[in-house]
Amino acid sequence: MKYIIIGLGNFGYVLAEELSALGHEVIGVDITESRVDTIKDKIATGFVLDATDETSLSVLPLNSVDVVIVTIGENFGASVRVVALLKQKQVKHLYARAIDAVHKAVLEAFGLEMILTPEEDSARNIVQQLDFGTRIEYFRIDSDYYVMMFRVPEKFIDYSVNQLNLNQEFSLKIIGLKRAGKVSNFLGVSITDCHIVNELLEDEKMEKDDELVCYGKYTDFQAFWKAL
Repeated sequence: MKYIIIGLGNFGYVLAEELSALGHEVIGVDITESRVDTIKDKIATGFVLDATDETSLSVLPLNSVDVVIVTIGENFGASVRVVALLKQKQVKHLYARAIDAVHKAVLEAFGLEMILTPEEDSARNIVQQLDFGTRIEYFRIDSDYYVMMFRVPEKFIDYSVNQLNLNQEFSLKIIGLKRAGKVSNFLGVSITDCHIVNELLEDEKMEKDDELVCYGKYTDFQAFWKAL
């Protein structure tokens, strides 16, 4: 896919770099020349221009990319003006970063396809690591329900799925298992590879380094971790 990323601060830089590394065509835009110079060799094209200026913005191939993402965070006014100009130019797939609740509320008024909240998401990740005392990957369904993936606690190793009894005791539904295994690459070197077990048998035993994928209420996850 083709992306235009406007704003190459810390968040925009990493976003552009990662998308490019995955094989996407990325055009980076920033008013600061040094920021563009830092990333220009890692992306398809870099533009040094003031995106708040309508004439300058017209230089960009806005209608020949799949998504335009405004990642300006430190300048509220610039972010809102750029989004307004892009909406005026009828950019079809437009995402923007919001740095706080007020910024998000203003962006919501434009009817954007997606509003990114990296600071908020990062804070939630930290809270959950503090809350559960371990690294957890999660997907928030709504204010109550989550899908979480976490390393199987050591005391669960060699226990089968039906012995864990998570559904009956904690109302947590196991929906998958991520399991690491050793495989040989094309050079014959042994490497670690992960695969997902979607259909767990009741007598499927937990192994060291397995990661469980569960669905349930956040409060039930809290109760589960407190009971360990």
